[in-house]
Amino acid sequence: MIRIRLLVAPAVAALVAAACGAGGGEEAAEPPAAPTTEAPATTAAPTATTAPPATTTTASTTTTAPTTTTAPTTTTTTAAAATAAPTTTAPAATTTSQSVAAAGPSQPEPVAAAGEWTAFNGGEECVCADGSDYHYWVREGDPDKVVFYLQGGGACFTRADCASGSEGTSSDATDITEIGNNPSMWRGIFDFENPLNPVRDHSFVVALYCTGDLHVGDRTNDYGGGVIVHHNGFVNANTALDAAFERFGGATEVVVAGSSAGSASAALYGGLAADLFEGASVAVVADASGAYPSDPGINTYIGSLWGTMRVVPDWPVNEGVTQAEWGLPELFIRAGLHAPHVRFARYDNAFDSTQEFYAALAGFDAGSIDQFMHQNEARIEAAGVNQASYTAPGRDHTILFRDLLYTQEVEGVAFLDWLTAFLAGADVDDVSCEDCS
Repeated sequence: MIRIRLLVAPAVAALVAAACGAGGGEEAAEPPAAPTTEAPATTAAPTATTAPPATTTTASTTTTAPTTTTAPTTTTTTAAAATAAPTTTAPAATTTSQSVAAAGPSQPEPVAAAGEWTAFNGGEECVCADGSDYHYWVREGDPDKVVFYLQGGGACFTRADCASGSEGTSSDATDITEIGNNPSMWRGIFDFENPLNPVRDHSFVVALYCTGDLHVGDRTNDYGGGVIVHHNGFVNANTALDAAFERFGGATEVVVAGSSAGSASAALYGGLAADLFEGASVAVVADASGAYPSDPGINTYIGSLWGTMRVVPDWPVNEGVTQAEWGLPELFIRAGLHAPHVRFARYDNAFDSTQEFYAALAGFDAGSIDQFMHQNEARIEAAGVNQASYTAPGRDHTILFRDLLYTQEVEGVAFLDWLTAFLAGADVDDVSCEDCS
């Protein structure tokens, strides 16, 4: 069963905003009308690009917005999955019926294996957007050190965006034979052969993503025209988190990380991990979602489509909170106030083209997302929750599952050194590009 209590009518997480036992995803009440904010016209999700060369001056330690962040003029026109992993020659997944030696009597049988990784079916209540089976991956490493990783892949909240095969969101089945759903083929923190990898010895649980709801949904929504979406992300990811606790419940070091859509809800799962792994140090690394602000109308509209008010934890700090009051910055605030020992960090590119696309899609003015990043961070820290930040220049998107993790440098500070120090418990300075174009 899921190991948290849920509020009856709590808050909602917005876009810009051991068994599986949450609600059955039944239809919720008709959502309110969409907010009147007009989003800039968009035609296709952007293509991620290689980060531009970094400069080598002194790192910034402030959270206020820099004054030299003119947006670059480059544009993108070709759609691409927001967090597709790079190509590699790692082994493809193969089906298997062999039991994992460490599995206890309550743990499921594996369905596939790839290198050090084993895939598991989430259970009958865990489904992807199209109703197909949901899977998560496990890598057995040091049982005292665990990484819980939330996969990214976009979001959807309209008929057009949620339609099967639409560009700009990832809401298809978790085909574990594909590179994007097979962590043995990812790089960055998943490169266990690299001696510089700060989590190479850790055990891993990867919550795959296929529901278009930032891992915070619990509602089946009929968008009309035959488009029915199981926004079941919270049920799925919380099942994977529960599996992490079942296997590695004695861990003393826990890292909760996510990229893109997985980054957006990483803070929430950091708070949930703190509840499960009592006494463990918990560090959250949010990779590429820092620009999404909080707007009452948008929070309420998208949250009602996804059913997120059903999944907000019954923490004292959440008492009385409403849908309109809860966007993505509030996930950091509420989790941080609930579990003050949890440490938070974020990575973003100042003009991340993917964040621009989704901010506009949700109805925000996406013209100055670098300013949104700094405003969100200032809001979080004003509430008493520290958020270490590393802001790189350019329009690139994500870093944790890419080789860029080992080469990125901003103002003379290597991201790898910054991340390694943060995960080791050090108080790291904020790093921000001076010329962010």
